[in-house]
Amino acid sequence: MMIKNISWMAVLTVVLLLAACSGSPEAATEPQKQKPPQEQAQEQPQEQAEEQPQEQVQEPQEPSQNQPLDDLEGQPPTVTEAATTVMRSLKNGDMSQIAAWAHAEKGVRFSPYAYVDTKTDLVFKRDELEGLMKDPTERVWRTFAGSGELIKMPYAEYHKQFVYDVDFLEDAEISVNKVLGEGTTINNLNEVYPADQYDFVDYYIRGTDPGADGMDWRSLRLVFEKIGPDHALVGIVHDQWTP
Repeated sequence: MMIKNISWMAVLTVVLLLAACSGSPEAATEPQKQKPPQEQAQEQPQEQAEEQPQEQVQEPQEPSQNQPLDDLEGQPPTVTEAATTVMRSLKNGDMSQIAAWAHAEKGVRFSPYAYVDTKTDLVFKRDELEGLMKDPTERVWRTFAGSGELIKMPYAEYHKQFVYDVDFLEDAEISVNKVLGEGTTINNLNEVYPADQYDFVDYYIRGTDPGADGMDWRSLRLVFEKIGPDHALVGIVHDQWTP
């Protein structure tokens, strides 16, 4: 009888142990459910976007208020800069560049001496200036001071005697709206080209020959009309000592 009771109790103990190990369905740990592939595909870019740092967009910078005007593009040249370019073209005999600087309507007047004669001094428009250096036509440019003979010659010869007869670009003193060298010839430049409408740049070379007692000085004055902040060449006035 004792053996039967012990066997029954052993069976009961095993049953209780099995029930304790299995536990209740609520206590059991549920396996982690995997999300469908579509949900994983939607979440992955968002996660990557959160991990990647955002790029910094730089705003375009405006020019500094302290930046000088000379450093800004598109600014017209000053009268001194314009004169330097014209003088360099005269030295090289580049009349195409002279034509480009010439006044579109008034052209350029050539005066062999300080007195500007508005009736007889020759004036050339842009299309005439371009081929002037190669033009063999002899023209009367006025009369020589002292002798009264006609200054009759092609432009190329006139250029050598009454335009670029010395190295103004390299050797001259330069002034703006001020005459540096004056001789006996009347200078009416400011009457023909009033200061409120025109600027001129004077290139002056003092006499270099000791035996000439300073009478071998030369000047070349480039006259520009003011067109707003810009300038257009209207006159080339040569000057020198005259008897």
